[in-house]
Amino acid sequence: MRCFPFQIVGFASALIICLFASCNKPQQKPLAPFSVSAMHVVPMTIPADLQYIGVGESSHIVELRARVEGYLTNIAYQEGSLVHNGDLMFVLDQRPFVASLDMAKGELARQKALLWNAQQMKKRMVPLYEKNAVSQRDLDNAIAEELAANADVMTAQAKVEQAELNLGFASITAPVTGMASRAIFREGALISPGPNSLLTNIYVIDPIWINFSVSEGDILKARDEAARNLFKYPENMAFTIEVILADGTVMPAKGTVNFVDPALQQSTGTMLVRAILANSKGWVRPGQFVRVIIKGATRPGAIIVPQTAVMQGQNGIFVYVVNTQGEAEIRPVEVGDWYLDYWIIQSGLKEGDVVITEGGSRVQNKMPVTIKTWVPIAPSNNGPQGQDLL
Repeated sequence: MRCFPFQIVGFASALIICLFASCNKPQQKPLAPFSVSAMHVVPMTIPADLQYIGVGESSHIVELRARVEGYLTNIAYQEGSLVHNGDLMFVLDQRPFVASLDMAKGELARQKALLWNAQQMKKRMVPLYEKNAVSQRDLDNAIAEELAANADVMTAQAKVEQAELNLGFASITAPVTGMASRAIFREGALISPGPNSLLTNIYVIDPIWINFSVSEGDILKARDEAARNLFKYPENMAFTIEVILADGTVMPAKGTVNFVDPALQQSTGTMLVRAILANSKGWVRPGQFVRVIIKGATRPGAIIVPQTAVMQGQNGIFVYVVNTQGEAEIRPVEVGDWYLDYWIIQSGLKEGDVVITEGGSRVQNKMPVTIKTWVPIAPSNNGPQGQDLL
């Protein structure tokens, strides 16, 4: 194939232009370090709070029942309200009991009169016996009459006391301070002692019980972590609880655990735990669901990092640490529970490591970084603040 001179000249010109452009292409500059926030890893002792769902229960339920038979004449309390020890709640028709008391008092007076007569008879018999005017048998009969009359007085006195008790039972008062339920019977109903004598219930709510269940898994986990010195029980197992209501209100009083069921519930695989809590304002009622935070246990030597520092990759959970060359480096970690806004790191980090807390989602492995902000090692009221140790 023949090439014309003007074709050769054009090709040469194009080649020269390409070579010139290649020689004058600017060199690519290295990337500037990316600014991040970071913290130093410092092991510390932190609370090991556990959270469960609990339900309120009255610490003392009183079944108010009738002890005598009678017609209900008055319901003297406001149903569903707080009643105090000694407050009048129900009144039965007292007229039959007043009459029975009057009869008992009359019988007592009669027996006292007979006793007085028997005493006078014995007094007359003693000097006559000393003069041999009456026989020993006559004196013995007089003494026996006095003793029998005295016994009859005691019996009559007991009947008076019983009548007074029955009259008192006709007015039914609250034996404790608590919330009174609705009245089972209304005015005019015939009330009789027995299985159907329940008038109402009184629920003591100050203090109140909080029941919650701890799973078998949590029990075994705590036991395993305690064996590895990652979890420490409080002295004498003196756990306390904090109760949070559905609207986020925190109960001002702290409760104490006062019962742990020794057996697990087979149907649920959980262990029942009960705590007692002061409830003077009545914020927690029986049957009310609350959040329970168990306090007292600790995690010695725990390593925590903010949740923003922990990421999920194809190979698992990891954080970015800043190595000695000032580069972001992937570090696989094993996380445990949460503590406030922090992850507890079970393995993968050690004291002195520098963990990227903010900006990690925008860096890559071995990318140069510069630390613009040092964040606190832990919340300011729970631990020391971070500082530049590099």
